[in-house]
Formats: sequence, C-alpha cells, structure tokens
Amino acid sequence: MSTEALHRLVVTGDVCGSGRLGLRAKLRMREAMYDVFEAGFTAVGVTEESFHLEDRGDGVLVALAPDVPSAQLVGPWLEAVYQRLRQVNEGRAEPLRLRVAMHAGPVAQDVRGLAGRAVDLACRLCDSDTARSVMRLADRAPLLFVVSGSLYRDVVAEGGTCIEPEHYRRARVSEKETDEEAWFHVPRLPVPPLPDVASPEAPPDAAVRARERPCATGVRAAQGPAPEQGGGAGHGGTAPPPASGPGPAAGTAAEPAAYATKYHFGHIGGSNQIFDGNTFTGDFTGVRQADAVPEQAPDRPGPPAADRSGGGTGPEGGDR
Repeated sequence: MSTEALHRLVVTGDVCGSGRLGLRAKLRMREAMYDVFEAGFTAVGVTEESFHLEDRGDGVLVALAPDVPSAQLVGPWLEAVYQRLRQVNEGRAEPLRLRVAMHAGPVAQDVRGLAGRAVDLACRLCDSDTARSVMRLADRAPLLFVVSGSLYRDVVAEGGTCIEPEHYRRARVSEKETDEEAWFHVPRLPVPPLPDVASPEAPPDAAVRARERPCATGVRAAQGPAPEQGGGAGHGGTAPPPASGPGPAAGTAAEPAAYATKYHFGHIGGSNQIFDGNTFTGDFTGVRQADAVPEQAPDRPGPPAADRSGGGTGPEGGDR
C-alpha cells in the first residue's frame, strides 16, 4: 500500500455524552451511529470503495477518495445524516446526539490507518471545547456540524444543494497545538448558540432582502439613530424618547431631533367610519403622519397683575 499523502476530505464524528452509558446502552448507541453514517453515504451514492472508515469507540473517522466532491458531503450527505438521525431518535429515551467535523488536506494511509495534519485538525474541531459548549447550549439539537476555515471558504461559502452558508458562524478553536478559525452550524437553527468566548458573529448576508430585515410592522424604518424602545400607545411599537432637560442656550442652534416625523396609530372598527376626513368600510388599522408641531415662541412677560384680574380702565376710559 502506498503511503503517499493525497488531498482528501476527512470526516470525523463523535457521540455526545457516551461516557454516561452502560455497556448495553453503548452497544445500542454504536449500532445507531453506524446506521446514521451509512445512511448518509448511501444517500449520496458513495460506496464503501470510495472511503476508508476507522472505528473510534464512540465515534468514527472517515477519509473520502480524492474524486468524491466535497460539496456532496457538506450538502446532501449532511442533510441525509440529519434526517436519519431524527428517525433513529424517534421513541428513544436517550436521543443520539452527534458532533461532526470536516476538513480537507493531505492525508496518508498505511496498514494501520490514517495520518496527517488534516486528520489532526478534523479531530480537534470535533472534540473542541467550543463544539462541546455549542451542544450544551443547543441542548435539543441532535447534530452539530463544524468545518475548518479553509473548507468553509472553498466549499460552504460557494453554496449549493442543501448548503446554507448564511446559517454558519465562526469561532476560534484553540486546542493543544491547534489555533484555527472554524465555522459552526446546527441544522434547522438560524445561527448556532456560540459560547461567550467565541469570536463575534459574522455580519448578515448583504443579499438578504429588505423585507426580511427587522423593521417596525407597517412603518418604514426612519434614518438616523435608533430610538429607545417604548410602548407606542399600547401597540408595542417603537417610539422616540421624550425630550428632557433644559433647551439649548441662547444664541446656539438646537440639535436636530432623532426623528423629524412622528406617527399616530389609530384603529377603526365598523363600517363607513369617518377618520381624518376619510371614509373607511370595515375594520382598518391606519398609520398617519401627525401635523407638524409649531415652534413655541419664547416666554414673554405677562400683563400686570391688575390687568390680569379683570379690573382697570381701558383705552377709552371705560371698564374692560
């Protein structure tokens, strides 16, 4: 057998919480784990001749043949594994939960198994503290998928069948000699629950349509600083905070308000109701722009106390 290193995709999987299982439960767990992985390979047409699999007790290590497309494993294979895992867990008192990691790179194989930095990194990603923390936080998720930074850039970010790069988030993995950026994905969750020590989440995809972004229902988001959260007249909306404190000093320009436009919310019930000069038929919830608030004139001294009391003499000498 040639021990020359070939560029191969490495897949490693590990069962969460297997150390708590007794012998009989562990044997059932192993049977279910192999069932799930084999179902994934069958779904994408990868035969036993196209991969090398090693048993790791409560996990497996797999190296695919160089001609197997990585996108097939990152996309359809992962989806098939997820679906089979859901089926296997039906009625199980202790659901099977898997951490799966992938990386691609030079891999050597001898009579005893696989070796190479690509193998080391895939195993470190799968067994990292970050991966374990994500599974603890996503305690109802049956599957976590982790890919290396290079595999994300080369394969995941390109998209494709069953590949959703917008649902991955990156975090730093520092384990033993490993200090790498990895990308985490929990199927069916918009984003994985990364621990606090993880790197900041990736920015939202710029291709997301405007209607899918957070916005007050029925009112176009205004430009400018975000207002504080308020009740909005019982509608749960967002309203600018009321002004407080003394006004600007004399001779200085007032700072512009965060929002120059305010809205009045109204609900009209019944038929043929007149509201702001318009007739509506049936129930209607409307939003209208409020009239501009006139600028208040500066305070001026009032008339003398005698004039305010209603007494005194008018210009013609008569009582006012």
